[in-house]
Amino acid sequence: MLVVVAIGFVLRPLKPFLIASHPVLLEFLSGDLIAIGAAAAFARIGEVPLWLVVAAGALGMIKFDWLAWWAGRQWGAGIIGLLTASPRVQRWARRGREADPRVIRAAVVLAMLPGVPTAVVFALAGWAGLRLTTFLLLDAIGALAVTGLVAGLGFGLGQHAVDVVLLVDRYASAVSLALIGVALALPLVKRLLRRSRRPGRGGSQ
Repeated sequence: MLVVVAIGFVLRPLKPFLIASHPVLLEFLSGDLIAIGAAAAFARIGEVPLWLVVAAGALGMIKFDWLAWWAGRQWGAGIIGLLTASPRVQRWARRGREADPRVIRAAVVLAMLPGVPTAVVFALAGWAGLRLTTFLLLDAIGALAVTGLVAGLGFGLGQHAVDVVLLVDRYASAVSLALIGVALALPLVKRLLRRSRRPGRGGSQ
């Protein structure tokens, strides 16, 4: 799982370079919705087949999901506690383990939607005893639905979206450096904010 996280960090500065030259490869490697939309836009102007865009995007989204399922199967609440610091999400996961199996299956299908704690849902599915074959099938259905929707939007935008992607490609070096800078600066900013919120030591006795 740490390797998966590391791959994500490595890909982040490479995205501006790959999104214009190899959008299908990027969507397979990252499962990124923006890459899926960009690849679909290239499909609209005949650069790649649309079915390949949808297939690569769906595979890119689900290729490592079995790891979260397996972690939930092995460690249950322990791994969910590592995946989220939100007490509300942890309480939801504990209640979800005892829920109707149909609720778990529906959650797996919907887990790819933006805003849903995807890894927590998949770990919960493993913890609740959902079989791997069933999990993979439901996961693929959800990924195909989301990929198809995003690809449809990108295909509809066509040349307009391609022009934006090519503009990003033109300034890829600057964009990549900016992404790296933000990634390095965020922990420092958070640390400074935490220090500024701490009450001052000492004071009158």
